Amino acid sequence: MTEFDRARGMLARWRTSQTGVRFSDLAKVCRMYFGEPRRRGSHLIYRTPREGQPRVNIQKHGRDAKPYQVRQVLRAIDLMEGDSE
Repeated sequence: MTEFDRARGMLARWRTSQTGVRFSDLAKVCRMYFGEPRRRGSHLIYRTPREGQPRVNIQKHGRDAKPYQVRQVLRAIDLMEGDSE
């Protein structure tokens, strides 16, 4: 199983529940899709290749990612892959 396959599995789980997502897993998936982030304090800021949605911003909440930020990442990935609503 490749890293990309593992990431796809995580994305499928996150679509059913955005709570309890480890920040390190979310950051890893963001790096795979959006490249290296820039840091601003405790925030990691990723540029997306899609015009009109230039950044994804994530921040640690304990060891987990904030649920609304998981939803933002999922939405950005869907838009990149052409699965927009």
